[in-house]
Amino acid sequence: MKTARLIFALAAFAAPLVLATPAAAEGGVYVASAREKIAVGGYDTVSYFRGNGAPVKGSAKFKVTWKGAEWHFASAANAAAFKDNPAAFAPQYGGHCAWAIAQGYLAPGDPTAYDIVGGKLYLNYDQGIRAKWRQDISGFIAKGGPNWAKIPAGKTYGGSSWFGF
Repeated sequence: MKTARLIFALAAFAAPLVLATPAAAEGGVYVASAREKIAVGGYDTVSYFRGNGAPVKGSAKFKVTWKGAEWHFASAANAAAFKDNPAAFAPQYGGHCAWAIAQGYLAPGDPTAYDIVGGKLYLNYDQGIRAKWRQDISGFIAKGGPNWAKIPAGKTYGGSSWFGF
């Protein structure tokens, strides 16, 4: 009897895990408000790479819709560059916190707590987490990629609760 209950309990625990893990997935873009769906807090992601050392806020006047989110830019030229090659300018892990992804969960990324590593933009939850991230960036990136691949398509941290995977 105890064995049957144990098997049932294990099956009940494992079933949601099996159902929630797709064969190939790509997590969603982090947006702070599901209603507005503005990526990266409205920051111009091209400015991280082509700016004067600090990212700048974009404007809805220069917006591009990509992966279900609205991306704002400081100029038409930056919007065009993003539209031509969004993967070159979009933050890794959909703009979620890179350190959290390496730990196995989703958390929002702060557009002012960032690093560019190997030509890619990584955001972190805040400056304190960024300091932890900087202790082993290559190790966290090595863990983050496989973890990010496990997230179901479109799943995001929605601003009100943590979603583990």
